[in-house]
Amino acid sequence: MRGYNSPKGILPLMLLALTAGTPAAFSQKKAVDKTRITIQLEHEKQTIHSFGASDCWTTKFIGNWSNTSKKDQIADWLFSTDTLADGSPKGIGLSLWRFNIGAGSFEQGAASDIPDEWRREECFLQPDGSWNWKKQQGAQWFLQAAKQRGVRYTLGFSIAPPVFMARNGKAYNGTAEPSMNILKGKMNAYAGFMAAVSAHFKFDYLSPVNEPQWDWGKDRISQEGTQATNDEIAELVRLLADSLVARRVRSQIAIGEAGQLDFLYGRNKDNRGDQIQQFFSPASVNYIGKLPNTAHIISAHSYFTTCPDSHLVKVRQQVAGKIRQVDAKLETWQTEFGILGNICNLYKGGPRNTSIDYGLYVAKVLHHDLTLANVSSWQWWLAINPYNYSDGLVYINDPSGGMQVDKCKEDGTVLDSKQLWSFGNYARFVRPGMKRINVAVEGLNDPVKAAGTLMVSAYKDESSRKLVLVVVNPTGDQQSLQLMGTKHKLRFAGNVVNAYTTDATRNLKKTVAAVNNLVIPSRSIVTFTGTYQ
Repeated sequence: MRGYNSPKGILPLMLLALTAGTPAAFSQKKAVDKTRITIQLEHEKQTIHSFGASDCWTTKFIGNWSNTSKKDQIADWLFSTDTLADGSPKGIGLSLWRFNIGAGSFEQGAASDIPDEWRREECFLQPDGSWNWKKQQGAQWFLQAAKQRGVRYTLGFSIAPPVFMARNGKAYNGTAEPSMNILKGKMNAYAGFMAAVSAHFKFDYLSPVNEPQWDWGKDRISQEGTQATNDEIAELVRLLADSLVARRVRSQIAIGEAGQLDFLYGRNKDNRGDQIQQFFSPASVNYIGKLPNTAHIISAHSYFTTCPDSHLVKVRQQVAGKIRQVDAKLETWQTEFGILGNICNLYKGGPRNTSIDYGLYVAKVLHHDLTLANVSSWQWWLAINPYNYSDGLVYINDPSGGMQVDKCKEDGTVLDSKQLWSFGNYARFVRPGMKRINVAVEGLNDPVKAAGTLMVSAYKDESSRKLVLVVVNPTGDQQSLQLMGTKHKLRFAGNVVNAYTTDATRNLKKTVAAVNNLVIPSRSIVTFTGTYQ
């Protein structure tokens, strides 16, 4: 979690013809040439679990706004699966909501050493051992709003022990040591704290560590957080599993939340990397794969591994390779992403940019995380962002329309972004339980080349025979798709599909297209949905 300026036997069943564009692989083709896309329904990949986002930390104020209509607008954009009058989605229909379990820096105020009060958080447990469930009221409002709108899963995540359990009495570590900022003998109490919070809110999942590889607060104190070694994480998970069982809590522990994907298969300096091997190889002293209430999941964040395209591809292929080597049944989750730092001088976290350029970049990362790393859940960082920075989905300006964060505590202007709607091309239509299926694009077997030309992924719900096709076109040329008749033709009900387009001027705009006349506008993401026969 980085803040707004952090360093954070298969038959071909469907042939779609694409009118050639001018860039990359298509530059020498004529307009009448067709590129075939083969969707292989029987070639199943991972089962999709969810798409989510986090409440950090801004909901503490925004969730307490007196203007309920503005809060409802935010909640609808994030959670709703309803449609507008023209059939376009009302929101992106997230299927998982992340709730930050605070460590108590907010109560410390300026003494917390965290200069931005928006980035401090309250704690439910008091130093005297009593509980105050009225804390984090703003975050609780959005948690309830998510449930009311049908979000399937909730996840509670802790990023630091309560301040009165910490070695330095703070919610940040402040050293370059790899060990957790916790008093000796307090690990079991920390586990009990998280189990009690999870029992109260009935979270489906509980994440006890977050980006343990970063040295929180060594150079700059900006938020709650602590580093931790693999040994400490394994110890904490064992204690937490026991505590959940003792309380008869059904929450499942989901571990990892590595600061970068490459910490999953390497970079084990200070015993904080190689986490697939460390936690899920039975030969490891840190093996936690058979503990009760522990999900068979390893997670990491996609920051700082997305450029150039060759590196984007290589890292995700290595994640998948390590999973196959250690435990092919282990699920991979991508649990935090936003546009941070300087990304090869192509994208920058600041100043705020909510254009289709950034929406297409988000779609590219999503595509590769899903199709190469085989992630089953993909989650965003700041769901709601008041900053002049690009790592949000919904944005808040002050009541006058400016970006004065300190004036947004009680009211503000609510804005959407292309990051939101591009994410929605996946989250709204690829629902929990759907299976990703293989797609072969003629002439684009190299994923590095496809990243700049055309990215296609497909998903099915076998029980309802629903097919979802997501196409990302980053080029400046429109591409036309036509369903080709073959011996094994895939037929759609009514010979039509719904199309939902996000580009510079449209946000998941719905149209209906004949299957022999599908169009991908330039610089767009289009999701096609239909019922196959």
